[in-house]
Amino acid sequence: MTAPPPWNTVPYAENDFLSIQRQIGASTLLSLSYVGSEAHHLLAVYSANPGNPALCLALSQPRAVAVGSPVCGPFGEDTQYLAASGQIVNGTRRGLGTAFANDDYDASIANSNYHSFQATVRHSSKSLTFLVGYTYSKSIDQASALSDPINPYRFGATRALSAFDLKHNLVASYEYHLPLGWEISGITRASTGFPVTLKSNGDNSLMGSIPNGVNNYSLDLPDYDGAPLQLNGNPRNALPYFNTAAFRLNALGTQGSASRRSFYGPGMFNSDIALMRNFQFSEAKALQFRLESFNTFNHTQFFGPAAVNGNIDSPLFGQVVKVAPPRLMQIALKFTF
Repeated sequence: MTAPPPWNTVPYAENDFLSIQRQIGASTLLSLSYVGSEAHHLLAVYSANPGNPALCLALSQPRAVAVGSPVCGPFGEDTQYLAASGQIVNGTRRGLGTAFANDDYDASIANSNYHSFQATVRHSSKSLTFLVGYTYSKSIDQASALSDPINPYRFGATRALSAFDLKHNLVASYEYHLPLGWEISGITRASTGFPVTLKSNGDNSLMGSIPNGVNNYSLDLPDYDGAPLQLNGNPRNALPYFNTAAFRLNALGTQGSASRRSFYGPGMFNSDIALMRNFQFSEAKALQFRLESFNTFNHTQFFGPAAVNGNIDSPLFGQVVKVAPPRLMQIALKFTF
């Protein structure tokens, strides 16, 4: 069950914008901008009834419990234990109490910030129109969606790159009028990848904050030993995208030392191009022929928020597991009258 706590407050955002423009010649405009945003009291999910790692660790050894009593460990938050002293421990959950299981608060506790430099060049003339935009940005938050749980004991522990963060993003759109009524237009995009989301579906944290909704992640993260990530610049070779030996399951009683998102997945370079011709038969009747291609140069695009498997419990941990569609072409005729 997920419910809002009574102390929720209204989220709000502060937006910053500064732009400088310069006209170059009669048909070209250059814009340089700073765009930023800081959001506060955003809604995020955290366990209202988390397990107590210290209590579970105290009951994790056979000598700490009576004969016949189970020892505490992962996913044991709702188990009854008999301590060696004779004390009965009705689970390790603290918050709502042992009568409740893994219930969550949807609380206004999260913050985010976004800062970017943006440059655009716009040109418009008789035969050529184009717009080129480049963005260098960084977005940080505690939870990019309600599926990102927050540490119930330290709200700032999950602060990391946003799942949708794109460090570099270059987009160019263009339209060129050719002789004899032909036109060519397109959009070309080159960008770095989305951050790789690391996770574990286990409960070594002993907090019992397990996935309980669509696309929900567990709270647990891998441990990272600080070794070089050695990102794979050619995912076509089927080798792991990053150095998986630098990660291991988190130590018992800890959330994990790795950041949820700290490095980026494979980038993309894609062009969608259209060739068209207009045939004007009369003032009211016209025929348009269009040849459209998507991923025109048929580049393999290992791109997307989940392109790299970051689940340390999966046999595919570190592998590139998703690819964008290959080249697609279509022909269209449109008659207007």
